[in-house]
Amino acid sequence: MAAFGTSGLRGLVEELDDGLVYGHVLAFLRYLEELREFAPGGAVLLGGDLRPSTPAILEAAWAAVCDAGGRPHFAGFLPTPALALAGFQRRVPSLMVTGSHIPFDRNGIKFNRPHGELGKADEAGILDHLAGIPVPPRDEQGRLRHRPVLPAPDARYADDYLARYRSCLDVDALAGLRIGLYQHSGVARDLLEALLAGFGAEVVPLGRTEEFVPMDTEALRPEDKELAVRWVREHGLDALVSTDGDADRPMLADEHGSWWRGDLLGLVSAQILGADAVATPISSNTALERSGAFAQVIRTRIGSPYVIAAMDELREQGYGRIVGYEANGGLLLGSEIPWEHGTLTALPTRDAVLPLLAALREARRQDRPLSTLLAGLPQRFTSSDRLQDFPTQLSRDRLQRYQGAEGCDHFGEDFGDLCGGHPLKLDYSDGVRAFFPSGDILHLRPSGNAPELRCYTEADSASRAEELLRGALARLSRWRSPGEA
Repeated sequence: MAAFGTSGLRGLVEELDDGLVYGHVLAFLRYLEELREFAPGGAVLLGGDLRPSTPAILEAAWAAVCDAGGRPHFAGFLPTPALALAGFQRRVPSLMVTGSHIPFDRNGIKFNRPHGELGKADEAGILDHLAGIPVPPRDEQGRLRHRPVLPAPDARYADDYLARYRSCLDVDALAGLRIGLYQHSGVARDLLEALLAGFGAEVVPLGRTEEFVPMDTEALRPEDKELAVRWVREHGLDALVSTDGDADRPMLADEHGSWWRGDLLGLVSAQILGADAVATPISSNTALERSGAFAQVIRTRIGSPYVIAAMDELREQGYGRIVGYEANGGLLLGSEIPWEHGTLTALPTRDAVLPLLAALREARRQDRPLSTLLAGLPQRFTSSDRLQDFPTQLSRDRLQRYQGAEGCDHFGEDFGDLCGGHPLKLDYSDGVRAFFPSGDILHLRPSGNAPELRCYTEADSASRAEELLRGALARLSRWRSPGEA
């Protein structure tokens, strides 16, 4: 069932009808009007990803902006961070129609206030306004009777996003690199090609399709792992890059065709940018603390609102170069950060392009293979995947077994043979995260934006992390059956 939360409005395409979309957008703007962050006559930016359901949702959202008295501007089909940057710079609300990485039959809307993403405290205010939204006139199919036609997109919003990086790096910053670009159906596929080529790289476009591919950077499909190895070998690539559908999660494979884990890309990027403080969720690789590279580290619950709140806390503590990242690889800047010949303005939302550029540029600057950037990190390895079509409430019910004084004992009974004994402790910050004497970590949690049960592992070797993940998933799959645990 469609649901509204900090990630925005998400649900099955068949549930996201015109009335539901219209109501949530109008409630969002009325909430902002209450906060004096929007007024009739004010601008609202709209953009979307390449899902086939996106244009219809944009049209319903456009109608709601008009009925709220706003002036909608169509930024086109562009990365989520590009739209967010445009809204933050102009101090106006923005709406991104995207399902991000979730399955093809779903979609959603991400809402941004003029100064940043929605926070947890905003949810109740928007839902309060939703209750009073009148039902708009619709036909027998549930479509708005007065449906707008989207205008041609305004290219300046995407151009401003590209200028953010072009102002920092020379035109030959990536010269000599042969980079494969896995385009699939990602909204940044053309933009990223232009950006990499503009920095002197030889770009090899690969895998473009007009059918939408839901690319989850924390649960890559086996075929994508095989493609990376084959493409790197066949085309003599120094790297292979891509993003998820709306380009807030990066994908980077090195010269061996090995996809980097997003949290390691985030860690490397934070080092390259000279961060003195880092915020990241508890599911990110503990090589972060073991590296000793940062004066302060804050661990959060999973989700960008929590990372953003932690970055705000770090700024209040007086840190000047603040970076946040998530295990999916999305990088957030909590402060201005000088980089080479320019300065990156703060962008407190997930971005896929910056970490890709940072790693590629650093490899080129050092004139070393990309894989060597990971060699100096503490050797801890993570893996992750999920069970799809796993009801959220069922996940919560199953994990309830590990609450309370006997939680460690119960977790040990269920998973101890996989992990070498009972856990030393459990962390309940987000789901259940178990720490074992062997150094293994097993983390279970319901997804926040899809009916999925997610599983994360960490160990001293890549093979062990993968072995633990597969063993845990096999056990978790039995949770679907009544009475199994």
